[in-house]
Amino acid sequence: MSTTVVLFTRDLRLTDHLALTAAVGEADTVVPLFVLDTGILGSRYAAPNRVGYLLEALADLRTRLRERDGELFVRRGDAATEVAAVCAEVGANRVRLSADHSGFARRRVARLRQVCASSGIDVTEHPGITVVDPQALRPAGGDHFRVFTPYWRRWEAEPRRALVDAPARVPVTGKLDAGDLPDWRDLVAGERSSGVITGGETAARGRLAAWFEEQGVATYDDTRDRLAASTSRLSADLHFGCLSPTEIEAAVDRDHPAQEAFVRQLCWREFNTQLLAANPELPRVEFRSQGDRWGTEADAFAAWRAGATGYPVVDAGMRQLRQEGWMHNRARLLCASFLTKHLYLDWRLGAWHFMDWLVDGDLANNFAQWQWVAGTGTDSRPNRMFNPVTQGQRYDPDGAFVRRWVPELADLPAPDIHAPWEQDDTLFGEDRDYPPPIVDHAEARERFLRARGR
Repeated sequence: MSTTVVLFTRDLRLTDHLALTAAVGEADTVVPLFVLDTGILGSRYAAPNRVGYLLEALADLRTRLRERDGELFVRRGDAATEVAAVCAEVGANRVRLSADHSGFARRRVARLRQVCASSGIDVTEHPGITVVDPQALRPAGGDHFRVFTPYWRRWEAEPRRALVDAPARVPVTGKLDAGDLPDWRDLVAGERSSGVITGGETAARGRLAAWFEEQGVATYDDTRDRLAASTSRLSADLHFGCLSPTEIEAAVDRDHPAQEAFVRQLCWREFNTQLLAANPELPRVEFRSQGDRWGTEADAFAAWRAGATGYPVVDAGMRQLRQEGWMHNRARLLCASFLTKHLYLDWRLGAWHFMDWLVDGDLANNFAQWQWVAGTGTDSRPNRMFNPVTQGQRYDPDGAFVRRWVPELADLPAPDIHAPWEQDDTLFGEDRDYPPPIVDHAEARERFLRARGR
């Protein structure tokens, strides 16, 4: 009797799961396995919002497997050690998993191959976390792309694989203890945001259907930068693999310009993935250093974290992050720009604060985008600096985003709401519980450009 172990990692779904499909097609019994990796759980990456989503996704995955006569087996420890132990217990001769591309993921699979080789167990990786394998696209004379547009052209031209359905049945062994799914509070200290989304493939597929059925994708190009507009909210579902990026792309009408813009965002995700794959130190080391002597001033950093900078659009974004574990992409750019270029504080401080709260906290996307905004990444204009007042007036023209997250200013009219300190006392009196700006925009710009030698 043949047995294959399917190791789930960042691919917590049944639909379009190539490793699972291959296992069901080849083996008499299949062992769907997830290891709560103590190497991850002991790191700062294991923030409550993400761990909470993870446990919800695992519970949903277990339910969906049981509906197909299957089971999700759960272990806790070192991934390679636990996989090898399960293989020995059930007599498995093969392990299948989805290929991932971070330094941690590559070390994990290398260790898994090493441990399994001594027992003659084959380890096979499958596509599934990205639409296109990041390692497959290389520019002439280089090992990875450093500019998005040429990557986009190559990514667009790459052939797409066929989608696969969720298996109708997953035959599992009966001689293995399933293992308990802990509560997230048993794994990590702290609190989750009150407005976080529900994790798992079932909820994710509901969000995906709503995004297409309610025609959010059809107007995406026109509304994607509007801070109060609805967006897909699929970033966490993609990060944990509760949705297949290949399935999402296949659902898009490529002849529709607005939907094409949505596909570009999927491509940005994969551009950043190949950037991290080629530069595993990206979360720590500047991709293109500008020689900055970043500050670490505690009071300014605390005001930024708390959403108390005196710039309403920045404060609204930071408060949204704390309340929802998510932030609109335009707000992410504005908040990151303010920290790095108005306050001239180290981008790593801000990036890790985002990681502390973002449900979608993806190493590639988060750190590549922070470096882009700081001018140390792939932006061709490294001294680009966003004006939070004009950006607020442009992308939150009626003030709806600020009113939702900064209720102290809810009675101010637009566009005054984005520069409340400029209003007279009839609009912005001393008794209003909102701080003045912690830094002047013009002065901050001059200071930043001097620091950059401009």
